[in-house]
Amino acid sequence: MQIKICGLTRQEDADASVLLGAQFCGFVFHLKSPRYIPPAEAGSLATGNMLRTGVFVDQQEEEILDIMERARLDFAQLHGRQSVDCAYKIGVNRVIRTIWPDKYTHRALLHNELQKHAAACAWYLLDAGLAGGGSGKRLEWNDLYGLKIPRPWMLAGGLNPGNIRRALSQCAPDGVDLNSGIEDAPGKKNAVLMESAIKIARMQNSGDTA
Repeated sequence: MQIKICGLTRQEDADASVLLGAQFCGFVFHLKSPRYIPPAEAGSLATGNMLRTGVFVDQQEEEILDIMERARLDFAQLHGRQSVDCAYKIGVNRVIRTIWPDKYTHRALLHNELQKHAAACAWYLLDAGLAGGGSGKRLEWNDLYGLKIPRPWMLAGGLNPGNIRRALSQCAPDGVDLNSGIEDAPGKKNAVLMESAIKIARMQNSGDTA
């Protein structure tokens, strides 16, 4: 089970993520987000061996690549209307493509969208709502059960210690993206909630429900 802690803005939260063994961390580069962090500030945060991800909403490949260099990013999480061509220019092995299942009125339409981007990303992230992220909304997890997703994928959307066990019992992601559900305020993580959510996710993934 891959763990991603998104919306980091503070060194203390990055340090806690490292200590808890998260494999991915995320920084939001959308100016309107309450979790926005300037690229240079993100680049100054030490994150150990975690894979560094940037969330991009409005930017296109030239700006994305510039920010990736300045913030020392491993992945670009495309959270907007960036094209398949944009993903190729970034490098498909460096792209996490966000998909919002709630946008699709039929499972076949969601399947088609997943197939459309399959050759142009390394990971998918399935989030709640119709756009954006970090809202605290959650997906109907059982609707994702048995969905054939052509790339490894992470589950996002309001995951917290109180619901993550149920989420993972209803669908089987390769990773989880933790953000608003482990915060005291946008961009300020709660180390106790973070540790609890990660522990439950790993226990559920291993089949140990004790």
